[in-house]
Amino acid sequence: MTPGPKTPPAREAASQRIANDLRAEILSGVRRPGERIRQEIIAEEFGASRLPVREALRILESDGLVTLIANTGAWVSTMDLAECTETYLIRERLDPLLLMLAVPNYSDADVDRLESMAAEVATTGSVEGFLELDRRFHLESYRAAGADSLYAMVERLWNTTQHYRRAYTHLIGWDGLRINHLEHTLMLDSFRKRDAEEAERLMHSHLRRTRLELARHPEIFEATIGAAEEHPATPQGPARG
Repeated sequence: MTPGPKTPPAREAASQRIANDLRAEILSGVRRPGERIRQEIIAEEFGASRLPVREALRILESDGLVTLIANTGAWVSTMDLAECTETYLIRERLDPLLLMLAVPNYSDADVDRLESMAAEVATTGSVEGFLELDRRFHLESYRAAGADSLYAMVERLWNTTQHYRRAYTHLIGWDGLRINHLEHTLMLDSFRKRDAEEAERLMHSHLRRTRLELARHPEIFEATIGAAEEHPATPQGPARG
C-alpha cells in the first residue's frame, strides 16, 4: 500500500503548538466544558491558517479533550454524571493495574522523586496548583510500568475527568484534601516496600472515594451542562469513543 502524503514539518509543528496551548487552557479550566472552540478565532490568535487548527483539534479529540461534530464545529468535551461515573469505574480498574505493574520496577531514586512530588502536592497553596501537581505525581508513578498503550488510555481518562476533579476539589476544600494527602503517604509507603498489591488496593480506594463524592453532588454536572453554549448537538461523552 502506498503511504499517504506526509504532513509538512512546519505545519505539523504549528498544529502541535496550537494543540499544546489549547490543551493547557482546557486542563487549567480557562476553557470550560461545553465551550465552543471557533477555528477562525484560534487561527487568528496563532497567526495560522485553519488547516493546522483543524489538525490541532483532531489531536485534542484523540486526547479526549475536544468533541468534533461534522459540519458543525468543535467544543470542549463535557460529561453528565452517568458518563463520569462510568469513566471512574473504568479508571478504578486501569489506574491500579498500571500502578501495580510500575511498583516492582521502581528504583530508590524513583521513590525519592515521587516522595518529593507528593510533598509539593501537600504544600501547594491553590486548587490549580494542587490539580497540576497531583496529576503529575500520579502519572509519573505509572511510568515505570513500561506499558505504553495502557498508559495512554489512562492519561486520556484523566483528561476527560479533569474538570470534575477541579469541581470536586473546590467542593471538599482544604480539610478534605487532608485525606488525599494521607492516602498519598500510604501509597508512598507501599512504593518504598515495593508492595505492588497494596499500592493497587490503595489506588482503587483513592479513585472510588472521588467517584462516590461526585455522585453525591449532581449539581456539578447540571451547572456544566447549563453553562454550555447552545448548538445543534450536545457534545457529551468523550469516554464513549
